[in-house]
Amino acid sequence: MATWRQAGGQSNSAYPKWDGWRCQIHTATRRVWSRHGTDLSRQFSDVADAAASLPDAVLDGELVAVLNDGSGVAFDRLQSRAGRRGPRRGADFTVHVAVFDVLAVGNTDWRLRPYAERRTELLRLLEDGPAALRAVPTTEDRGQALKWVGALAGVEGLVGKRTDAPYAAGLASGWVKWRERHTTEAVVIGVTRATPTAQALVLGRPTGGRMRAVGVSLPLAQQVRLAVAPLLHAAGEEMRELPGTVGGLPGADPVRFWPVKPEVVVEIEVDQPRLEFGRYRHRPRVRRVRGDLTSEMLDEGH
Repeated sequence: MATWRQAGGQSNSAYPKWDGWRCQIHTATRRVWSRHGTDLSRQFSDVADAAASLPDAVLDGELVAVLNDGSGVAFDRLQSRAGRRGPRRGADFTVHVAVFDVLAVGNTDWRLRPYAERRTELLRLLEDGPAALRAVPTTEDRGQALKWVGALAGVEGLVGKRTDAPYAAGLASGWVKWRERHTTEAVVIGVTRATPTAQALVLGRPTGGRMRAVGVSLPLAQQVRLAVAPLLHAAGEEMRELPGTVGGLPGADPVRFWPVKPEVVVEIEVDQPRLEFGRYRHRPRVRRVRGDLTSEMLDEGH
């Protein structure tokens, strides 16, 4: 069997990563928390109520908005819940939870136990549970895991966990993560004021007959920076600002940048093929200059 491997040869169990919001659910207290510690219990009261039917446990998972017409999942529907007190009558979606780990059962902390044991306990907890909370499928077969991307609605990538490893958060987790990437083009409309090694581009696309900012790139690789710099021409002597959300950074400070003439097209790598709320959700990576294209050649809305 072709298995996922990490350094040292340890076996990994892979599961699909849905396009949603990471969450932690405390079944006994009917609380739903975001990965940043925000209490989402009111906005997702339907999930909290469903989880209350399960044994006392702390679950790790992903909130996913499933469209009622069966066409897939929609990340933006989750955002529509952010300012509400709960589910809205007549909504075209329902919220489900793709559960991938258990952190505690009753007063017992399960995080130090191997993932294989936690997985077995997770399946026990969710057996005959509410339809809104389901354990993600897992496999040690790399080929099977890759088939999930694109075949299962809303799957944006894969996560692999060592079957013999305890649970750890953040960079210490040791998880293997893979996300499907897409390439497209954008126009350079500005340069951030950061130092050269942290310098990024403000990216635009034609929308509604005008050029609109759609994102801020990741810091440029040296080779890309040296290729782009001599092609840019200033479009004014004053710095401008973009809301942090345009840079894919919700709640962040405004992004200050030097505007440049929209003459240079670059190829970028993104995790979503189309814009969301008029921007790229995560910061794109600039791959190279597209000297064969002009801004007039770009289609709107992509």
